[in-house]
Amino acid sequence: MPSIASLIPVLVTGIQPRRVGAVNDSVKGESSAPKDLGALDSCDGHRNEGAEGEARAGTVEFAARDRLLSKRRLSIRIAAFAALAAAPVSIAAGFDLPTKRTDLSESDLQRVADVTRPTADFSKAEQYEAMQAGATTSIDPVTADSFSHISANIPFDEEQNFKLGNALFRKLWVSAPSSTQASDGLGPLFNARSCMSCHVNDGRGKPPEGGPSATSMLLRLSRAATTPEDEKVIAQADVVNFPDPVYGHQLQDLAVPGLAAEGKMAISYREERVTLGDGETVSLRRPSYAVTNLGYGPLDPATTISPRVASAMIGLGLIEAIPEADILAHADPDDADGDGISGKAAIVRDHRSGKIALGRFGWKAQNATVRDQSADAFANDIGISTPDHPDAQGDCTKAEEKCLDMPTGVQKRLGAEEAPGPILDLVTFYSGNLAVPARRKASFPETLQGKRIFYESGCISCHVPKFVTRRDTPDKAQSFQLIWPYSDFLLHDMGDGLADGQQVGLASGREWRTPPLWGIGLTRTVSGHSFFLHDGRARSLTEAILWHGGEAEKARNAFSSLPKDDRAALITFLESL
Repeated sequence: MPSIASLIPVLVTGIQPRRVGAVNDSVKGESSAPKDLGALDSCDGHRNEGAEGEARAGTVEFAARDRLLSKRRLSIRIAAFAALAAAPVSIAAGFDLPTKRTDLSESDLQRVADVTRPTADFSKAEQYEAMQAGATTSIDPVTADSFSHISANIPFDEEQNFKLGNALFRKLWVSAPSSTQASDGLGPLFNARSCMSCHVNDGRGKPPEGGPSATSMLLRLSRAATTPEDEKVIAQADVVNFPDPVYGHQLQDLAVPGLAAEGKMAISYREERVTLGDGETVSLRRPSYAVTNLGYGPLDPATTISPRVASAMIGLGLIEAIPEADILAHADPDDADGDGISGKAAIVRDHRSGKIALGRFGWKAQNATVRDQSADAFANDIGISTPDHPDAQGDCTKAEEKCLDMPTGVQKRLGAEEAPGPILDLVTFYSGNLAVPARRKASFPETLQGKRIFYESGCISCHVPKFVTRRDTPDKAQSFQLIWPYSDFLLHDMGDGLADGQQVGLASGREWRTPPLWGIGLTRTVSGHSFFLHDGRARSLTEAILWHGGEAEKARNAFSSLPKDDRAALITFLESL
């Protein structure tokens, strides 16, 4: 295999990496990050005491009645978290996943349990809370590039790999054969020409909203198991589901010259009015999806279609660094504690090793690692082969004969795939080291009020506030960091309203992975819109909450019954993340 040095000049010629600014420790302005937030190991030391330097930082005094109510509600919830930390996880045992951390001493395990226990004190921000991704947190000024900064503690000698990975993330692929050689191999069927086409500014995608392109949104295609043999391979995590016999795993709405695209996504919405507890009404839009202009005949009657928007790229490496045991500790697939929350672990196989692993990436947690997620996107979204997905025809099926006959972009002098190993390595490194921005206004009274309501309403049952990453991570910058993703990374039944009817591995047609919330308040700044949920149906955070059902129905009802000012405070808290 050629070296990275020999490949990069060919593969990124003419592509200018995004400028990666140095950490700015003198940020100004009310909406920017706090000042003086130096590097820290938030479990090992107490450097940078009182890091919150916001202009209006202060102490909030709540009424005695509210404080007492808060403590009563949260004491039950905190006790549940403590019990979970020591609970055996039967599903993990069946797949030989660890149920206890092996990277820490007993004393450190206790320290981690203490620091990750949900707070019951909302009079002030917690220590290091503004640094929601630990020492990796970016404190650069808030701009449209806020999701595109390098982790703040990356060594200088690794910045080159980040910038090269950035260039490859932005790289526009072209159809083969081409004079550009190392840039050809697009498709033949595809949804986008680059990673950045879907993840604009490394942020979240959106529905097409009546426009001609659905670049940052796509339709997954699959059918469920129909035979005992099908059920067996899913149960063994050998596959997550089965493709449409003609159109494969994903509807590709674009094609190289000389080839017909597979079809187009069609969306229609029906407005539905919801009345909140205080009489205020909110309009929710219920989507319906279809496929038009099918290029290769009808879809199989058993095929389900599921829309997915691109997710934000920040903090992925830190998510991968969370120990399996700490995620599994929150799993309660049979609702043994009777709280109505039955989070389920997604069990998948690592693409490269084939070993059983915990799924934690993707809307249904179908991928175990950042590399798996990157290789999937290359194969299905762009139609580019990698060592983990070596088929240069991408998602073409046997029924699409002309697609299979199209030329590929494999250049033998560069490797056996269109994007050889070093390219996948660099894109993975870039994707795993995009920094999470620092919190804004974490100490403000309204933010703290909203945080209290978020906790009391039961939202943290799924949106778990804190984890501490492994000590023995391959990437030392991500080692032993206190992080605040607000997710348990488990699968939850979200009710009929959000159900897509599509099985993905152990995830049923009603189940979705809890998405992390960090960075959600910067969606409009970075991505230029405020569409949320897996298909972008929600036009605001309020709408997103009101779509919650199933296991989240109690939390949703608690939100809808709040007075208007309390609902606004909860949204303010989310916007601070």
